[in-house]
Amino acid sequence: MKIDFIADTNLLVYIHEGNEIIAPFLNYDFGISFISEVELLGYNKITKAEDSKLRQLLSDCFCIEWNSKIKEQTIQLKRKYSIKLPDAIIASTSIVYEIPLVTADKGFSKIEELDLILINL
Repeated sequence: MKIDFIADTNLLVYIHEGNEIIAPFLNYDFGISFISEVELLGYNKITKAEDSKLRQLLSDCFCIEWNSKIKEQTIQLKRKYSIKLPDAIIASTSIVYEIPLVTADKGFSKIEELDLILINL
């Protein structure tokens, strides 16, 4: 399977909410980091309906699990940029697999190693 890009958690939220700005990205095959699944489903105010809808969305994505290469890259990014752990893991997944990251989070812009596609809301 070819993955065209890694979707950041916020892109998945926009898909879930039906935000039209992400419509062009729905024509591509995308992957996610396992941490995005944890972030989405771990939200403490999630309803049963939202949980079900999100699990369906996630089942259509290729999930990239934690591994030693991502772990080492995450350590390097945390040291260099002092970013939050979930963001470091997502960015590391993109870097390790050399797949662009699509996000609306401008905080990723400072990561020089990242092939970034920034959505302007």
